[in-house]
Amino acid sequence: VQLQAFGGGLVQAGGFLRLSCVGSGFTFRTYVMGWFRQAPGSERDFVASITRSGNSQSYADSVKGRVTISRDNAKNTLYLQMDSLQPEDTAVYYCAGDPSIITSTMRLSSAYHSWGQGTLVTVSS
Repeated sequence: VQLQAFGGGLVQAGGFLRLSCVGSGFTFRTYVMGWFRQAPGSERDFVASITRSGNSQSYADSVKGRVTISRDNAKNTLYLQMDSLQPEDTAVYYCAGDPSIITSTMRLSSAYHSWGQGTLVTVSS
């Protein structure tokens, strides 16, 4: 199982970025997928998750309304569209996936056993 995240960068406050995560070595459509982020000196926090079919999403309160998670199972790709970015969104963003996650655990980092390498998002004020 391999997950490769990319799309991070430096953006001004109020700007936007779209992160992508490409999966390989497994049947992508069978995995629940999620995005997490980790700021310097902080724990890894949940950002968003999406069900296998993509018909249901869950968001952290801190990003709700500014972030959209989506997936294209035909392309084995997970996306995170981030709008109205703020300095507090600065972090390394990780994609993660697991085939065994149930709804009640979709927000828990411990439930995901496959992780990408992370992509850095820096938002300047």
